[in-house]
Amino acid sequence: MNTPGAVSWRGYWPAAPTPFAADGSLDESAWRALLRLYAEHRVHGVLVNGTTGEWFSQTPQERRRVAEIAVAELSGRVPVVIGCGAFTAAECVRYGEHARSIGADGILTTPPPYAHPSQEEIYAFYRTLAEAVDLPLMVYNWPRGTAVDITVDTLVRLAGLDTVVAVKDSSGDELKVADTCAALAGRVQVFGRFIHRRGMAVMAEFGGAGNIDGGGLGAPFAVPFYEAFWAGDMDLAREWSARYERLVALLVNGDYSSRFASPTSQLKAAMRLLGQPGGHVRPPLLPLEDPSVLLRLSAALDEAGLHPCSTSNGNR
Repeated sequence: MNTPGAVSWRGYWPAAPTPFAADGSLDESAWRALLRLYAEHRVHGVLVNGTTGEWFSQTPQERRRVAEIAVAELSGRVPVVIGCGAFTAAECVRYGEHARSIGADGILTTPPPYAHPSQEEIYAFYRTLAEAVDLPLMVYNWPRGTAVDITVDTLVRLAGLDTVVAVKDSSGDELKVADTCAALAGRVQVFGRFIHRRGMAVMAEFGGAGNIDGGGLGAPFAVPFYEAFWAGDMDLAREWSARYERLVALLVNGDYSSRFASPTSQLKAAMRLLGQPGGHVRPPLLPLEDPSVLLRLSAALDEAGLHPCSTSNGNR
């Protein structure tokens, strides 16, 4: 499966938040509205039940329901990849089998969090998943969340597994991402930080595929960036890149932490300010409610060109 063209995954994908109601229940109506908003934004794919989706605070039944709704809403329009993160390969396999049964386009997982597996253990974990679930698999390198960094050598080994078709590198190490792109060119798709001039150079030379971005706030800038880049209009791509970079600089630190709250809490607060159906966070996360911080977040969004709604009441 992992040959050039095996999947058409590329471009700008939101890692979707899962909307919860104020009482903590899954807000299916808001979830459907958010998925339709992504379709309106013409994103190039959607990741469900990843870190931003708060998979860690959902029940297995909720995770399956979230995945089912996403596939029902978006199937045939854009690729839908389901996060299968868990502490054991066996549990990942169960989520992967469900994703296959509902018609998802692929699955994604980090190495098991908290366990601090070795590189050999990381390889064995993904091999078990790849052999058990007949779906395209995206390897997710997320050192901030797992406390382990998948090396380029291990990624090369993983690219040899039949179902591994993509890598999402959220290490924040741009030189390593460039090395990963070079090592995996023509074998699997690499998602990383590419919406800047250095990223454009890496993509032009080694073929990096795109960005998977927590929440999708950058869609108004990032979608046209990739469309311009693919069309060969580098001047226009640079213009969109500069706008996206400004948004990121105002909201996100270099290590993928956020400037105003924990990442998903900040994201959902920003979405409420913009009138988007992001919903509420669940414990252990806490909502961003400090009025002074919300004012600064609103000002940052406005400065970036995403203008908050004056009627946003935070209850959507």
